[in-house]
Order: sequence, then structure tokens, then C-alpha cells
Amino acid sequence: MLHTPVCDLLGIRQPIVLGGMGTATNPELVAAVSNAGGLGILSVSNQPADQQRADVARIRELTGRPFGLNHLLFQAHEDRLAATVECRPNVFSTAWPWPEQDLKLYAKMARQAGALFMHMVSTVQEAKRAADAGADIIVAQGTEGGGHVGWMGSLPLVPMVVEAVQPIPVLAAGGVANGQGLAAALALGADGVLLGTRFMATPEAPIAQGYKEAIVEHDGHDTFLTEIPDIAQGRVWPGAMSRVARNRFIERWAGREWEVRQRRAEISKAMMQARASGDKEESSLSMGQTAGLINDIVPAGQLVERIAAEAEAIIRGRLTSALR
Repeated sequence: MLHTPVCDLLGIRQPIVLGGMGTATNPELVAAVSNAGGLGILSVSNQPADQQRADVARIRELTGRPFGLNHLLFQAHEDRLAATVECRPNVFSTAWPWPEQDLKLYAKMARQAGALFMHMVSTVQEAKRAADAGADIIVAQGTEGGGHVGWMGSLPLVPMVVEAVQPIPVLAAGGVANGQGLAAALALGADGVLLGTRFMATPEAPIAQGYKEAIVEHDGHDTFLTEIPDIAQGRVWPGAMSRVARNRFIERWAGREWEVRQRRAEISKAMMQARASGDKEESSLSMGQTAGLINDIVPAGQLVERIAAEAEAIIRGRLTSALR
């Protein structure tokens, strides 16, 4: 059985973590991952405080295992942060702050909640900033991931972050969807992995069936870094681009971002309606390059166990056999 220091730190059996992906997480998905021995994380950035409390109560109905709550710091709300402290998750997870935001404030909130402070980064500079602020765990996210990402690939980024922040444990994110990715992340010096796109293709994920099918059908080659979805929704992220599948919606507006700004309300409404209905061509479909490795829609708990078993088999088999 795989076991790394982050398993002891988080109180989990498998070094596999669910990314806190906006509207693509819910209590059922979080609990399924945690019950299988991983760590489920719920995104609460866009939730009113009362909804956050209700969702946490539901998580605790479904599992007694550790779980986390995730905030996007550039749009952090005091009442939602206070609700997270009140809810006392096992992990207080954050990502994407503005440069002027003091990460020590959020580390302090984590301590008040009795939680570990986990922060996601896309550069070594940000990793050092998180370490200086008192992060207990740092997630190094490569540009291969879906949704909002930076510019550096996981293969160079992960070992650079590991070296820069040691002995703080690092999770690798971006480009991981199976046991091969987990085994590779461990070889790079990470203590585990955080997955997003792979967990979207599960029955528990609260996205349209057509969206899940689009991930399974995609070969991973034709994704696109863009700001179109954010422009349409009137949001500015601190340095992130959004990786989405190239489809009719993206092709229509690529190079016409100025017009998206002019027609923001109209385009955003149509985009969100298409996403809710599962329209694969007229919505913005966030997904990582790992879509090319995803061939089925399976329960999240089964997925955790499968990824761990695959990684263990690779380490015991192929990697060991390579030694002379």
C-alpha cells in the first residue's frame, strides 16, 4: 500500500486529493473521495455562508473522514472565510491571491479553525511566499491542468517547488489522471497528487452529463488557454489563464475578446445556459490535457482505489525491474 508523509499529516490512507473546483464539487463528491481514503475538498468561494454551513453538515452526514474547504483568495469574502473557520474543516485550502494579499492572514485563519493550511501555486516564487506564510502543504499546479492555471509544466515545476520549500510536503497537480501520474509525481519528489478533471468524470460530480461525456470523448490534444470565459463573466484572475476544450464557442470569440467585453451579459447568459444543458459546443468546457487519459465515468471512490493500485503496481513492477 502506498503511504507518504502527507498521509499521516492529513489522516488519509491514499495520497490522492480532490481539487476544489468551483461549481464542479459538492458534498457527495467530497465524501466519496474521503471515504475511499483520499481527501475531498469542497469549493466554497462562491457560496453564501449559510450554504457553506449546510454543505459542511451534509459532508459530515456522509463521512467521518477528513475533508477540506477551498477559497479563491482574489475574491475572498469575509463572511465566507469566517464561516469556514466556524465549520472547522480538516484543511483550509486556498489559491490565486493578489500580490498584495497577506497569506499569513489565511494561515492564521486556518489555525483558528484547527485546520491545516494548504495553498496552491503555479510558480516557485509563490511557493516560497506560501512557505514563509506558514503553509503546511503546498500544491504545485502545472499548466496542463484544466480551468485556471499558470504557464509552467508540471514536470519542471514540481521538483523546483519541492526543493524550494522542503521539508514542507508538496502535492502535484496538473497532468495527473491515473496511477502513472501518481507514480511520476512521487518520483518528482511530491508526496501525493491533487486531481481535478479526472474527478469531473464521475457520477457524483455536479456537472451536466454532456460535459462528462465531452471529457471522456476528448483526446487531450486540443485544449486552449484563454480569458474568454472570465471576460464573459466579468472576472479578472491574478495571472491565470483558463484551459478549456476548443469548441465552437471558443472559436467564435477567439481574437474578438473586445466584443466579448461589449456583449458580456448576453454571452455569459448563453454560455451558462449551454453549460447547464450539457451543450458541448456552445459552452466553455474547462478540462485539462489529461482528458486524453480519461476513458470512462466511474464512481469517485472506485477511482481513488484504482489510481492508488495502479501506482503501487508501477512502483513495485516496472520501476523496481529497471534496477540492476
